[in-house]
Amino acid sequence: MSSFRFLHAADIHLDSPLRGLDLGDSAIAEQVRAAPRAAFRSLVRYAIEERVDFVVIAGDLYDGDWPDMGTGLFFVEQMGRLNEAGIPALVLHGNHDAQSVITRRLTLPPNVRVFSSRRAETFALEDLGVFLHGRSFPNRAVPENLVPAYPDPRENAFNIGVLHTSLAGHEYHDTYAPCSIEDLMAKGYDYWALGHIHERRIVDGPPWIAYPGNLQGRHPRETGPKGAYVVSVADGAAGKPEPVNFDQVRWEVVSVSAQDLPTIEDILDAVRDRIAEAQERSGRRALVCRVQVAGRTPAHPELVADPERLLNETRAVAAGLGGEPVAVERVVVSTSAPEDPDTMRAREDAVGELLGLIGSADVRAGDLRDALDSTMGVFANRLPASLAAAEDPALRALVERDWAGLVRAVRPYLEARARQQS
Repeated sequence: MSSFRFLHAADIHLDSPLRGLDLGDSAIAEQVRAAPRAAFRSLVRYAIEERVDFVVIAGDLYDGDWPDMGTGLFFVEQMGRLNEAGIPALVLHGNHDAQSVITRRLTLPPNVRVFSSRRAETFALEDLGVFLHGRSFPNRAVPENLVPAYPDPRENAFNIGVLHTSLAGHEYHDTYAPCSIEDLMAKGYDYWALGHIHERRIVDGPPWIAYPGNLQGRHPRETGPKGAYVVSVADGAAGKPEPVNFDQVRWEVVSVSAQDLPTIEDILDAVRDRIAEAQERSGRRALVCRVQVAGRTPAHPELVADPERLLNETRAVAAGLGGEPVAVERVVVSTSAPEDPDTMRAREDAVGELLGLIGSADVRAGDLRDALDSTMGVFANRLPASLAAAEDPALRALVERDWAGLVRAVRPYLEARARQQS
């Protein structure tokens, strides 16, 4: 059996739209929008320069139905580059680009083979002694285990299973084509090229069962390096998959300790240092940050009472770093005041009385519940139901008419404003 190398990628999400992403006036927004294409170009360039023997894409090449023919033409162009270099591409479609989802089609170059959505099928790369087995999704939702219907492995060959699956389930991904590690191992394949989970992860092995993660992070939950695996095979056995980074924009959550820092200016200095460290880790890539500030600080009332100022100041800090562009998507404040809340509420003045009222507010009490229902309820009725998935807890509570949750969410803001007046 010959020695060879292949690239295992998944979850490309070409032309994925930006939804609900606020990057201010940063020019980086266009880079984020173009990043999936740029990352895919980088993958193709690597495949050609490194002379890999073939490329496997394990689902969600597209983010959904093409917004126009440009999406398909871009993919055809990139596959043409691989075809010219003599590199086959084996493509499986997942939930985002299932057979029933994609309504437009273009003729693909002869090096591209797409797994059927009707049944599991096998593609042979005879000169390498490689057989790839897979099945594309016929529909966006595939609730059944597809593995039992995959073909038996070919003898005296290297067998690769290609599958878009959530395995036994995942916190951030819908459950599709569920199966167990034992199901995969029982097939007797030499490598499982998985897709769907956007985290780079070797599940088990050898024989290796691996998720390469998505090629390019698209939002604050998809942080850190993104790309694909390169797999080297010798004497019929695959070496451990090696990560290769292709992302063009790096997402990071930047944690900043405000513990005992007396002023906003001091906190912004700490923010500058932490963002600069993230910028260094990004390796000359554009960077999008979500900044989280936590700890007990005398500046807590100002931080909570004027979040817009803090966001703009943080964006100014990031813009002033120089080098590759840095954008701040959001600043999350989880600070607290140095004073003990019970001590503040015990004060015999107007501030203490107000804090006591805020702290004891109970929406189970009929008067308060009825008041919120008649005032805030009217406003809540005008908001779209989709905001129930918003990350802001106050907004979620308002849409869901969860008055207890709304009071819990706004209490820190009210307490901070009361402290500002003390």
